[in-house]
Amino acid sequence: MSAHREARLESPPLPSPRGTLSAAVVSALREGITPPPQETTSADPYGEDLQLALYLLYELHYQGFAGVDDSHEWDPDLLALRRALERRFLTALRADVPGPQPLRQALDGLLTEPVGDPTTSVTHYLRNEGGLPQLREYAALRSLYHLKEADPHAWVLPRLYGRAKAAMVAVEFDEFGAGRADDIHARLFADLMTDLGLETAYGHYLHAAPAEALAPVNLMSLLGLHRALRGALVGHFATVEVTSPPGSRRLAKAMRRTGAGPAAARFYDEHVEADAVHEQVVRHEVIGGLLENEPGLEPDVVFGIQATVLLEDRLGTQLLRAWHDNRSALRTPIGSPSPAGR
Repeated sequence: MSAHREARLESPPLPSPRGTLSAAVVSALREGITPPPQETTSADPYGEDLQLALYLLYELHYQGFAGVDDSHEWDPDLLALRRALERRFLTALRADVPGPQPLRQALDGLLTEPVGDPTTSVTHYLRNEGGLPQLREYAALRSLYHLKEADPHAWVLPRLYGRAKAAMVAVEFDEFGAGRADDIHARLFADLMTDLGLETAYGHYLHAAPAEALAPVNLMSLLGLHRALRGALVGHFATVEVTSPPGSRRLAKAMRRTGAGPAAARFYDEHVEADAVHEQVVRHEVIGGLLENEPGLEPDVVFGIQATVLLEDRLGTQLLRAWHDNRSALRTPIGSPSPAGR
């Protein structure tokens, strides 16, 4: 068994808190106590404290944390705190997205390729001028999702039926390796991380991830865990699949240009090919099937698209600002490649 596969089976340690909200969650999980009531209405909805607190609460539904009892997943006091945090986050997202627009217009916007300006596009920057240090930081941050790739979207399956469910299952089947463990996309990303000399343990880089990197992952969990937001989750999924092929093509070129390694390039090569097919399936079958059965969910699908773009743009701005200033985009720099990598 490979080292990163063994590590994947271990729950990560709890991180250090970043404020009163995340401190209350960490204390509750570490000490098994009821979290005190927390004021959330004044918390920065995109800030370090609220985003880390949400991330910790959502991770109880995935791999959990080392030394934390699994029963905390459904602790009523933690769920009440999560509900308040979610409301704060959702309220901000609804206020900050462009607002109602036809679904076709929202989808067409995703198909419009960004101008190849490395000052505004992360993947253009990485393809054209980013070095291995920037690629390693990008992979470390993306590992918070890619090491559980497609898991948040699987929650929508019981909430779909007919054509939408069949198409969603087909796409998820590919994401989970089409029945082959070595081809599971999360496994392929761990191989990419090995090529880059990064630690492959699940959640290893949580401490280094700024709020801008936590928010897109939290959005997936938020939309996936609420049946009422199933339309928005489909919109999010469509955004990922539609924008993946061109971005993955640029990242594959970046991996080859910098000599990152064959597994690093393979991950993005796989997404160029697979997601080009997935994009059509999601647009015409998943969204089409969903709205054929529930046409009233169209505004939710649009919201999912817009919220995803908003948070990805915020992350991109943060990364490029740091890299253009010749500094790390991480809260804690990751240092030199590990001996197992480069």
